[in-house]
Amino acid sequence: MAARYGITVPFGSVPLSDHRELYEECASLGYTDLWTGEAQGADGFTPLTLAAAWTPTLRLGTAIIPAFTRAPAVMAQSVAAMASAAPGRFAFGIGTSSNVIVEQWNGVPFEEPYKRTRDMVRFVKAALSGEKITQDYETFSVKGFRLGMKVPEVPPVLVAALRPGMLRMAARESEGAIINWLSADDVKTVKAEIDQGWGDKDGQPEVVARIFVCPTEDVETARNVGRFMIAAYVNVPVYAEFHKWLGRGEQLQGMWDAWQAGDRKAATAAIPDEVVDELIIHGSPEECRAHIQRYVDNGVTTPALALLPFGIDARQAIRDLAPR
Repeated sequence: MAARYGITVPFGSVPLSDHRELYEECASLGYTDLWTGEAQGADGFTPLTLAAAWTPTLRLGTAIIPAFTRAPAVMAQSVAAMASAAPGRFAFGIGTSSNVIVEQWNGVPFEEPYKRTRDMVRFVKAALSGEKITQDYETFSVKGFRLGMKVPEVPPVLVAALRPGMLRMAARESEGAIINWLSADDVKTVKAEIDQGWGDKDGQPEVVARIFVCPTEDVETARNVGRFMIAAYVNVPVYAEFHKWLGRGEQLQGMWDAWQAGDRKAATAAIPDEVVDELIIHGSPEECRAHIQRYVDNGVTTPALALLPFGIDARQAIRDLAPR
């Protein structure tokens, strides 16, 4: 198993105020990391702020914070505050997010996502160094900003990426990449692009993978929940293009056609079993851990498990999926 082994928080069915025992149990079971996302639930920083106080041994990461939904200075302040709350234990993951989250939900134009993410990475790194920044980036300008707090240890920055351009940029501009919604075998394809972007930089890039897990031996339930999740994500344009690049265009064309026609039920039903089984880990705890190991063997350095919401007991799932 990888040296790092994380899980996605918060657990949707549990109020944030009741997460302390779950965080503590994760630490006692051998999990090393807690990772958050940011879509329509909790923001990406608050669950980690709680964890910083409750579990002083776990590394805490965002996977991811959208590059568009916070202004540059506020983004730098949020990162600095989190780095100060968990010195040496925080990793900042940032990415484009999607047109749905950025434009439809937040009212921000989803323009130049590659450049916006690159510019935000460059700005945040400069701000964390303590310098006063006056600069015209390609997608925004900053005049006279300096962080009002000193960061005890500058956190690593990781960029969420799907296709070659962004994967290579992640490796060039940051300490690694965050990958998502792909199979264990797909990791080889993605890792080759990361390595190309990394070039002759010292060390090795970190590769964090959000891995969706449905820990049940009820295959029908796992596939039904998996189809629902895949339909919700892979019809978003950025993910559709990602899976076309990975070679799933023919397998998923029926889903895309039905979705475009407005038939959500037919779109979900059109997702082949083999695609679900590649993108969603399910089965016994031993089968799940073996499948997770395939991601690690193919280049993932930090698995970040994401439990699918289908009525399971979060505490039991944490125990079932704990590293051995």
